[in-house]
Amino acid sequence: MTSDNGIDGLDPGVPPSGAGCVECDAAGGWWFHLRRCAQCGHIGCCDSSPSQHATSHYKATGHPLVQSFEPGEGWYWNYATDELFESGPELAPPASHPADQPTPGPAGRVPADWARALHQ
Repeated sequence: MTSDNGIDGLDPGVPPSGAGCVECDAAGGWWFHLRRCAQCGHIGCCDSSPSQHATSHYKATGHPLVQSFEPGEGWYWNYATDELFESGPELAPPASHPADQPTPGPAGRVPADWARALHQ
């Protein structure tokens, strides 16, 4: 399926699902960095995070494109082709989690030894 903008797996009009990883928030977990599905707006945690929910979302839905949901970053990753794109179409705002939200986050749920839990 090709979207109106001609890019499979991308719908620039869909807003993000929230300010943090949907699944981590529901489970009381934490994340390192956030990724936004370019097709449905799902916010999931990156592959370095303990739970890797962005990749799980791709595997469950087949939505191939994610964009970084970190302040100041606009790159895309295509799970289907393992390609990085330094830039791409602008998605519906906001373009990142709030700047005052810490990384890793969210505040109050990150363990003191968080770096030991990261995936390499």
